Amino acid sequence: MDAMILAAGYGSRLRPLTDHTPKPLIDVAGRTALEHVAARLIAVGADRIIVNVHHLAEQIEAFAEERWPFEAELLLSHELEEPLGTGGGILHAAHLFRRDAPLFVHVGDAVADVDLAGMYAEHCTHDRLVTLAVHERDSARCLWFDDDGLYGRDNRNEGWTRTIREPIGASRRWSFAGIHVLSPRILDLFVEETPFDIIDAYLRLVDEGHAIGAFDVTRGRWLEIGSVERLERARAILAADGE
Repeated sequence: MDAMILAAGYGSRLRPLTDHTPKPLIDVAGRTALEHVAARLIAVGADRIIVNVHHLAEQIEAFAEERWPFEAELLLSHELEEPLGTGGGILHAAHLFRRDAPLFVHVGDAVADVDLAGMYAEHCTHDRLVTLAVHERDSARCLWFDDDGLYGRDNRNEGWTRTIREPIGASRRWSFAGIHVLSPRILDLFVEETPFDIIDAYLRLVDEGHAIGAFDVTRGRWLEIGSVERLERARAILAADGE
């Protein structure tokens, strides 16, 4: 199985830590953020890890050559001029993916202890184009799902909601947990120009009749490390657990 970790951003909310250290290499209770995420993906069958890089990419290159602790192969996708966004990063790395099985995409700034194996199995059972990990969380930005899957998104801070169609059955407003399972056929369906947001592409694909489902990970532990305050909280929780 292939898995991609999205890690090309500047980590602006983690400054000054990320002025000299790329976010994937920030220490989180004795391991880098990259190691935490990769270990969880490898535990459910990933034998190739693709990481997109831009900010301080040379440090991640050195880590890959000198400190990568896993048997799984590590491949880097370089975004040279600028970060290409969540969608652009996946598209730019498309040539690195094997296309014989669904693949994971995992945000690089969250340490999640969720049922990844169950998520992958559900995706395969329903033969969806995409399955998204979601949770019940009070967030300003959320996705809207109904009995047929994804049909909209909103941003309460900016005061807008975008829906593709009328809901079918019950509607649920869920926060996206930053973990996707993608069927490889999606790699041929992107028409957006980089950089682009993957959720915008997903909504276009829904409008074209593709199924994008949700997998509820509310009961799992999801520790975001995208800000200094949240990083310190994650460090404390993981250290207490001995991770």
